[in-house]
Amino acid sequence: MANRLAAETSPYLLQHADNPVDWYPWSDEAFSKARAEDKPVLLSVGYAACHWCHVMEHESFEDDETAALMNERYVSIKVDREERPDVDSLYMDAVVALTGHGGWPMTVFLTPEGEPFLGGTYYPPEPRHGLPSFKQVLIAISDAYRGRRGDVTSQARSLVEAVRRSAELAPSSEPLTESLLGDASRALRAQFDAEWGGWGGAPKFPQASTIEFLLRMHLRGDEDALPMVTATLDAMAAGGMYDLVGGGFHRYSVDEAWLVPHFEKMLYDNALLASTYLHAWVVTGEARNRRVVEQTIDYMLRELRLREGGFASAQDADTEGVEGLTFSWTPEEGVREELLHPFEHGRFIIRGELAAEERERLFLLRQERPQPARDDKAIAAWNGLALAALAEAGRRLERSDYVEAARELGEFLLGPLSTEGRLHRTFRAGQAKGTGYLEDYADVANGLLELHVATGELRWLDEANRLARLAVELFADEQRGGFYLSPVDGEELVARKKDLEDQPTPSGNSMLAYVLLKLARIYGDDELERRAVGVFRLVHQALTRVPSAFGHALTALDLHFSPPREIAIVGSVDSPVARAALEPFEPNTVVAVGPSEEIPLLAGKGPVDGKPTVYVCERFACQAPVTDPARLPVPA
Repeated sequence: MANRLAAETSPYLLQHADNPVDWYPWSDEAFSKARAEDKPVLLSVGYAACHWCHVMEHESFEDDETAALMNERYVSIKVDREERPDVDSLYMDAVVALTGHGGWPMTVFLTPEGEPFLGGTYYPPEPRHGLPSFKQVLIAISDAYRGRRGDVTSQARSLVEAVRRSAELAPSSEPLTESLLGDASRALRAQFDAEWGGWGGAPKFPQASTIEFLLRMHLRGDEDALPMVTATLDAMAAGGMYDLVGGGFHRYSVDEAWLVPHFEKMLYDNALLASTYLHAWVVTGEARNRRVVEQTIDYMLRELRLREGGFASAQDADTEGVEGLTFSWTPEEGVREELLHPFEHGRFIIRGELAAEERERLFLLRQERPQPARDDKAIAAWNGLALAALAEAGRRLERSDYVEAARELGEFLLGPLSTEGRLHRTFRAGQAKGTGYLEDYADVANGLLELHVATGELRWLDEANRLARLAVELFADEQRGGFYLSPVDGEELVARKKDLEDQPTPSGNSMLAYVLLKLARIYGDDELERRAVGVFRLVHQALTRVPSAFGHALTALDLHFSPPREIAIVGSVDSPVARAALEPFEPNTVVAVGPSEEIPLLAGKGPVDGKPTVYVCERFACQAPVTDPARLPVPA
């Protein structure tokens, strides 16, 4: 018999709908029951593509004895972290404060008022590696709740206070100077893995935002920046974490050499890395970077695109309960021996140079296998990242199919994923759900800016401007600066948090700061720039201490310190003069395409002799209009 999760749309929650656990979704009903029966709440948080979430479900949540304990002693709530980033972030902070580390599945024990008092991540079914069994944990915590209520209440209050304090970070009063950029770049150089590229050891995660920052430092003349970029991008694309056969990136590698992947594929990684490899191609001219861009976007369109025009969230790490089954190989399948690297259970991973016909043959062979499950809910923020990648790649690579896919994605985000001008968080099975969070507004606005430049259609610029300004209204912290994760009219949890670190995706704060700075220069609005600076003051102390955690904030700060440079295009973006103006990698140049008298950067600017015309400006002071690509001014 199915539990209450059967009525949900999240694939992760639906995976647990047949568990013998009496699961509730996150709801007032669950907490009301906990209060009425004076039981603690067991909160379990995960996501559909998570390997260890599947393991714990099979070992514990499908086990009748464990389920009986949970049903007798707790009110159990299951949350998809991708649907509710506010719940996930809040209680992850509590788990990290308790244990020193976090991860998924996350298991947190709460009072009926929602206050956390104990928690951890994965618990095994039997005592193992110094961990108690999950059943032992369930009994001990329930007994403590019943017998030592004062201790539980005191612990909960201390934890909530700690989480609230972390959300109330005071802005720095130190001046923001360009030296921050150089200091951060030097710190990244000191932490760089010279052998394999990237930062950190095993497991090793792709850090697209950090690489984007270093590309910008290369433009500033930093001689150490580009070698770190190219070494990392080449190593990541060599095969293993990068899927040489089907394109696209797996989530991370379990080793330091980018070889053995954790096999889930996430939309956000692929969108961010497609953009990063695109920018590296523009800067270096290396064909291999372009090849990764096209293979990655082709993967996204083939495997993740939904019929409504949006993109699914992820592909699972497991196939038929076996991790990596679809993506690993045996020697009997005709793969050249020198390409095979051991994985486990007699299976191998491919790394090396694949000829085109070889890649095609292996791909067709792989398509005949069972395929991993797909989490087919569309998340607004991740689709915003995909929109930016599709639109810019379509423009730069002259791929009209990418631009058209981007246009359909823009229609999806502003249509099915919006109601009365407000973004929802997710869309699945014809239903939009949940409030949009800060990153949803910021990432979608950024994607719409790229779509405007790719198409020349004013609608997308207008919508980016509207969403960004609405985000300020909904999320701004007027007292300390920066922006909260959840909107002012959202559900009130035990603390209202700010998301500041750019891992694994740009934080809503740094992305909105980036978007506001661009809009400030297009619309001549200093208030938008002031809002962005408020974000920088919150992260000032951390930028040079742990720069790899703030790559997108550093990118936005680079934009803030760059001399304002604007390009106004009147006429078709496909004209030779417009293409020439937009061809270089000038990430700190803002672009608006018209004509329009409503947008300050475009006001008063028209075509010359009826031809498409480019105006190159600094702080709205423009050089002579240009219709001939050969006469475009060279940036300083």
